[in-house]
Amino acid sequence: MNIQKQKDREELDKKIPFMPWYVDKFIHHKLPDLSPSTLLEYVRDYETFFSWLLAEGLSTAERMADIPLEDLEKLHMESVDHYRAYLATKKDQANTKITINRKISSLRSLFHYLSQIAEDENYYPLLKRNVMAKIEIKRTNKAKDLAGKLEGKLLQENEIFEFIDYIRSGYEHDIANNKQALYAYELNKIRDACIVSLILHSGLRVSEVVNLTLDDLDMKKRTVYVYRKGNNDGSFKTRVFFRQEAVDDLTCYLQLRETRYHPPKKEKALFITIPNGKKEGQLMSKRAIQEMVIKYAKRFGKPFLSVHKLRHSFATDYYLQNDLYKTQEQLGHASSDTTQIYAHLTDKTMEEAIDKRKEG
Repeated sequence: MNIQKQKDREELDKKIPFMPWYVDKFIHHKLPDLSPSTLLEYVRDYETFFSWLLAEGLSTAERMADIPLEDLEKLHMESVDHYRAYLATKKDQANTKITINRKISSLRSLFHYLSQIAEDENYYPLLKRNVMAKIEIKRTNKAKDLAGKLEGKLLQENEIFEFIDYIRSGYEHDIANNKQALYAYELNKIRDACIVSLILHSGLRVSEVVNLTLDDLDMKKRTVYVYRKGNNDGSFKTRVFFRQEAVDDLTCYLQLRETRYHPPKKEKALFITIPNGKKEGQLMSKRAIQEMVIKYAKRFGKPFLSVHKLRHSFATDYYLQNDLYKTQEQLGHASSDTTQIYAHLTDKTMEEAIDKRKEG
């Protein structure tokens, strides 16, 4: 844990006792997946909300820690609108539209946990009525514009698996008459599929993939350790999870890394290549990975797909199953403002999912 995260953990531990018991329960539920820094942001958002709740007389509790769940259940849509207006006029903080959206998103995460995940001793939800489920987050134009530029240029749902399968075997059919291309493909297809699979199941940046070493990989915990932009202490690596779907591809690649690429013993880079005229493998460059992805993407029918758009594809898919903060943590964004783009990209899909639940 780096120095800043250690400080954030200490501050988090100081603030938790002043929170209602159900916030403590929520934070401990999130603790295995999110960093202390991210959880501290949650708690600060809740601190602002509960202080407002008491000031407005929407709770009769004498202090923040005593606010009961019943007070949350009694909140009206109008109350949430008033809270939004309060945030917009708050002078001691620079509450931009993006910041307000983040604070509302953190409340949605808490309310969702209390109404859909946490249970009482009789297996009933802790929160019987969730007003935040009705709240639509108003997206900012900047994030919306960026989302518009990416729309139609990313892999959607099953395309993620189809693209990886295409690299594993489908590409061979398209280059059947090119002996030179076939030779290179047979040599590298398992490695190439592994790289793409790892990005599509973790959201790693290409620079992070390039700098991975064998020591950074933990197959049992399904994690890799990388230096990330924005870390306050660059001497510490950040743990990033990858999905189970990437395990098989990594296993296959690791089994042939030594025999196929013949790296010298001192070469610890995870992904390596054999340059023309060389006998020993060496670190695969960022440019080589970028060109590799473009090569497969064009044949696959996605000419606009780049290695960075693989990261966007993962993030869009990941956001559908998680919340804003967890997506921010997984991607290593310094600010949740950057992560808002995926809210735009997934709005339609989420709306359709909610409609299906209503019908059910």
